[in-house]
Amino acid sequence: MLDDRVRAVLARLEREDAEERERGLPPAERSRQVARTTGQALFAFVAPQTDCEVLEIGGSRGYSTIWLAAGVRYFGGRVLSLEDDPAKIEAWRANVADAGLEDWADLVEGDAFETMPAIDDVFDVAFLDAEKDDYEKLFALARTKLEPGAVVIADNVLSHEETLGAYSRARHEDATLESVTVPLDRGLEISVVLR
Repeated sequence: MLDDRVRAVLARLEREDAEERERGLPPAERSRQVARTTGQALFAFVAPQTDCEVLEIGGSRGYSTIWLAAGVRYFGGRVLSLEDDPAKIEAWRANVADAGLEDWADLVEGDAFETMPAIDDVFDVAFLDAEKDDYEKLFALARTKLEPGAVVIADNVLSHEETLGAYSRARHEDATLESVTVPLDRGLEISVVLR
């Protein structure tokens, strides 16, 4: 739930992100976090689900993780976040702890292409927010961790349409999925696994 600790950390991270963008820091040095309304959408998506297990591919400094973990806290569940940038890993751990969400979020350190195959869990939701050129391969790996009824949410499909347009088209052409492109913030591709 969005208690005062969660709200305070989210507000601080939003300020930090805005300051980094104003200073013109290159993307690799910024948090590259989702927009607030995307965070709210993620929260709204997972909060009503009982025992919701979430796989987050690209945790960065934990902003989206906090939205997801605050959501799964309502009816039980967990967020397993993957991140390989050492500076972001340290910030992720501090931010999730400051928000009081350590019991609902875990971090797997390392390259997702190496760490994801070793994960034995099955997930209800996968949130994909990583390097854009890797989306197709990361989706294929995540798909092995999902059962029918699970959902994959991919960020940036409209802001990076030149790179991710093919990703969205592939999801729409896949008869084992039902997919929709949602024009929220940088664009979300939401895909339900049918079989």
